[in-house]
Amino acid sequence: MTVQGSLANLLIETAERHGDRIAVKLDDVELNYAVVAEGSARVAGMLRAKGFEPGDRVGLMLPNVPFFPPIYYAILRAGGVVVPMNVLLKEREVKHYLEDSGAKLLFAWHDFAGEAAPGAQAAGTELISVGLDFAQQAFGHDPVHEVAAVAADDTAVLLYTSGTTGLPKGAELSHANLLANVDTTLRTLIQVDESDVILGALPLFHSFGQTCALNVATAAGATLTLLPRFDPVKALEIVERDSVTVFEGVPTMYNALISVPEEVRAQYDLSSLRLCVSGGSALPGEVLKQFDEAFGAKVLEGYGLSETSPVASFNHPDRPRKVGSIGTPIEGVEMKVFDDDGNELPTGEMGEIVIRGHNVMKGYWRRPDATAAAIRAGWFHSGDLAKVDEDGYFFILDRKKDMIIRGGYNVYPREIEEVLYEHPAVAEAAVVGVPDGEWGEEVGAAVALKAGEQVDPAELREYVKERVAAYKYPRHVWLVDALPKGPTGKILKRAIEAPDADRAEG
Repeated sequence: MTVQGSLANLLIETAERHGDRIAVKLDDVELNYAVVAEGSARVAGMLRAKGFEPGDRVGLMLPNVPFFPPIYYAILRAGGVVVPMNVLLKEREVKHYLEDSGAKLLFAWHDFAGEAAPGAQAAGTELISVGLDFAQQAFGHDPVHEVAAVAADDTAVLLYTSGTTGLPKGAELSHANLLANVDTTLRTLIQVDESDVILGALPLFHSFGQTCALNVATAAGATLTLLPRFDPVKALEIVERDSVTVFEGVPTMYNALISVPEEVRAQYDLSSLRLCVSGGSALPGEVLKQFDEAFGAKVLEGYGLSETSPVASFNHPDRPRKVGSIGTPIEGVEMKVFDDDGNELPTGEMGEIVIRGHNVMKGYWRRPDATAAAIRAGWFHSGDLAKVDEDGYFFILDRKKDMIIRGGYNVYPREIEEVLYEHPAVAEAAVVGVPDGEWGEEVGAAVALKAGEQVDPAELREYVKERVAAYKYPRHVWLVDALPKGPTGKILKRAIEAPDADRAEG
């Protein structure tokens, strides 16, 4: 791959080579590369008509539907910055993403207008509703076929993420960051070409789905067949129907697939499947073993973060695979294990993963302090604790951050705690991860009430559920007299554990 300049050129160059190839499909709807490229030119024309200028930020709140690629590449074609947004965000979250990024426009799928519209209004952002008639809207505008000139270091995508403090912050990923990550993934890791079909079960608004599914498929001229909401049996149907060769998913998807009864699985011809990729959180060794036995397709596990475009390490296809390992650093990227003083640790000792290379973000959008804390002496500090073995393979042991990973989605405790603290009866709250066989981790909340107050845990659960995305609210809520604290008064989350009864009922 020799694409340079704008990330939009992935689509432009592939459309010139493989215009008739199916680029994206959703069941019976199929769009070839020529149509997707022309669609992006028309949406770029729509942006121009609205006074769009290079460098402007645009929110993109769409599920896995065929409109996602043309709108995504249209924003890039026009020289803009894409702000991908989870479709499950609630009004207050939509408002934060748009206000913080300064987005002028928000493309939002019509089914989610109930939260998107008031959030956009509160942020002063124009909402463009995307429904089944959107193609007619877009093709009513004169096309903009040229690609805006950009510098390699110009921001292409603003991916919102967070540590354990405060609201989500935007990781600035440049055109060079993303092009290099796609190129390396395509050449050395997933290795697809125009004959491949990738099952797009990962949300395209997520960094994993965006780089490894959308952009890799587009660069290769492969077909991306979409699954808007993951259902394991539907996934099996798509594998057979479309002769899927590559499946990409998070551990909960693999767990769901092996949970399909063998007699049901046997009804589908899955022989086309040659490679599976796992990321988002650690894949349990037992799940990997069972998947290998049931499907006979190689599963390669990788590791990355929004701040690293996202791929940083991988179990490479041409090297031995180590179960439980996130593999070795990808081409052009260095990974080490540091102690708290910034010293590299020897083989086998646990420390923080630090990363340096073409994949590391420019920084956090308008957050110089957060950027300086995360990138020190050229190394991005991940917050993940790991050890490296004698062969250079990394094994994650724990997270320095308190972040919870539920079904591959990141949940940041501080954000949920702030919502709980808004409840008039809550005195203290601590959000922690609760081990869960299906989701990897569930969100749990230990709550101490103000004197004289009485609230049922179910009421607190519903209170949060109404205010945050569905994957974030705590399924487990339990009441305590007081939260454990250290000598300085800091809440000791490591001393908090969900009661057994709550685990059973939550």
